[in-house]
Amino acid sequence: MPIFSAPDGTRLACHIRGEGEPLVVLPGGPMRASAYLGNLGGLDAHRQLALLDLRGTGRSEIPADPATYRCDRLVDDVEALRRYLGLERMDVLAHSAGGSLAMLYAARCPDRLGRLALVTTTPWALGLPATAEDRLAAARLREPEPWFTDAFPAFEAWLAGTGDFDPVFLPFFYGRWDDAARAHADREEAETNDDAGDLYGADGAYDPDTTRTALARVTAPVLVLAGEVDGGPRPSLARHVAEVFPAGEFAVQPGAGHYPWLDDPEWFVRRAAAFFSGSSGPE
Repeated sequence: MPIFSAPDGTRLACHIRGEGEPLVVLPGGPMRASAYLGNLGGLDAHRQLALLDLRGTGRSEIPADPATYRCDRLVDDVEALRRYLGLERMDVLAHSAGGSLAMLYAARCPDRLGRLALVTTTPWALGLPATAEDRLAAARLREPEPWFTDAFPAFEAWLAGTGDFDPVFLPFFYGRWDDAARAHADREEAETNDDAGDLYGADGAYDPDTTRTALARVTAPVLVLAGEVDGGPRPSLARHVAEVFPAGEFAVQPGAGHYPWLDDPEWFVRRAAAFFSGSSGPE
């Protein structure tokens, strides 16, 4: 497991899986250890995954200054990883909240970016949060599921601010609520630095207008992948993200939720591998 230093001296961990050309992977959460990504459904058979534990998560050190958990401050850590890996340009895959970090990196360091895949990305960096209405509309697609009757009222109350977080509605975040999804969900609390997550999007983290302007000049190919039943983002919101990039493309994984590599690993790996190799993939 490589350990390298951020510009402020914080020691950061990067987990290497597979062989071949490196693919830098930025986790979401926000501030969840990269362990939840696994091998991205088997993508490590096509690329060497370099999974970054963001500062204060996983095997990376807790920084001296908690303000450095802010998303825009983490861009320096991503650039430090590129330098550590010795890459002139790097391909990046970012999941969920990590997509905002990837967009800020692309805006600041466009010449260092090869290809970028934004997987079920929460586009806070563009000022486009997933709304409660988005999440409820996606949740209603799951009405035939046997757990829906108990889960939906609790989910609705939580989104309205009239109820607490309840594990009963965790199935809405997965395309398939099976044993693998349950085990994945059970690990979230232990893998997430909640204090750091609270600071990830703190005041000053995002400047959507400036970021949009910068991303309009990014020439790197960008894939924005949405899950068909994901509420954050819904496919319509993800499509708007793709339109920000001059070389953006958009795809929807059928039946997938927020963690598409768990829902249909074969589809996910085939689409991601095709994108990073520069060829076409399934739609």
